[in-house]
Amino acid sequence: MNKKQRQKADNLYLTLAGLFITALVVCNLIANKFVSVDLGFYTFTLSAGVLPYPITFLITDILSEMYGRKKTSRVVLMGFAALLFTILILWLGKQFAAIESSPVSDSVYNAAFGNSQRVIFASMTAYLVAQLVDVRSFHFWKRLTNGKMLWLRNNASTMLSQLVDTTLVVGVLFYGKESFETMSGFIIDGWLFKALAAFVDTIPIYIIVWIIRRQFNLKWGQEIS
Repeated sequence: MNKKQRQKADNLYLTLAGLFITALVVCNLIANKFVSVDLGFYTFTLSAGVLPYPITFLITDILSEMYGRKKTSRVVLMGFAALLFTILILWLGKQFAAIESSPVSDSVYNAAFGNSQRVIFASMTAYLVAQLVDVRSFHFWKRLTNGKMLWLRNNASTMLSQLVDTTLVVGVLFYGKESFETMSGFIIDGWLFKALAAFVDTIPIYIIVWIIRRQFNLKWGQEIS
């Protein structure tokens, strides 16, 4: 790989990492709002934070496919650090009283972000475990299929890790506060939505990976060194 291609590869890596961290932080900031998503055949009851969350797994699968496990795990840990920093910023904003003319009062701020620290803590616990499961599962299937059947490792790794993620988040947030039936409903709806998203992103990941491979003249299954 020449210098120009190396620069292009580094820029792509940083872009994907930036998109991943942005989506991750936004997921947690809007997670306190629960919504109903009607897709016609089924109505999901979800945290609004679930809506952009599948993007993070699409990006980690692209990173895993193109850059390998080590560099993908680095982005996962960067995301974890970003969540820690987000907690600090939210806490700092709470320490100062809003002025009288502030568009956002203390009550509005606390209503929007008062539970964010707990949400982010729950998400961080689930996120770190689930993302590492996703990366390792992805590479397990990649080794098993000798770099073939991208659709299998994309869907299998994401569906497994999303089940882990959803169960841990709901468990940490609602254990002792909601009934088992309510928690089960949140887990099932959250996981089904994420699994459906993983299935839908199969075609986009093939297109994106094909474009990247063409840009760097890579064979199918070959990583950017």
